[in-house]
Amino acid sequence: MPARPAPTTGAAALLVAALALTGCAATGTAGESDAPTPGSAASTPDPTPDATESPASSDAGATPTDDDAAPAEGAYLDYADGAIEATAGPKALFFHASWCPKCRSLDEDLKAQGAPDGLTVFKVDYDSRTDLRQQYGVTIQTTIVFVDDAGEKISSVVLYEDPSVESLVAAMP
Repeated sequence: MPARPAPTTGAAALLVAALALTGCAATGTAGESDAPTPGSAASTPDPTPDATESPASSDAGATPTDDDAAPAEGAYLDYADGAIEATAGPKALFFHASWCPKCRSLDEDLKAQGAPDGLTVFKVDYDSRTDLRQQYGVTIQTTIVFVDDAGEKISSVVLYEDPSVESLVAAMP
């Protein structure tokens, strides 16, 4: 009766936890043609491994007094209610529409390059989240709203003319 190695069990537990956190975020993007069905974890393939690796790597051998010059990795995740309050550090809401070519361009760039270091970018469905559009005064897709830990608007920018990670970095407060 061979026993399973502990690292596999720990990695599986981290993966399950990450999937539970990101799975409900896919419900806002169910209308997108490239989005998987609601609740599936495939909607954020790149951030999920980063999210499970970052805490493990920071806990492994690191102490609170370590002088790490490297900034924290950014994350690109689907928006879910409560995500802003549950996420530490700088945050931005990306109002995305699946039918918008500029949105798709920025989405692809974020998936390819990743979110800027230290920034969590939440992809918000422009069509279904009219409540958030109204709350933050968003009138056009490709709008980025930077928010604080309580979800209060810090600043916003429309990246329609240059939908790129570089423009996102330049607009950061």
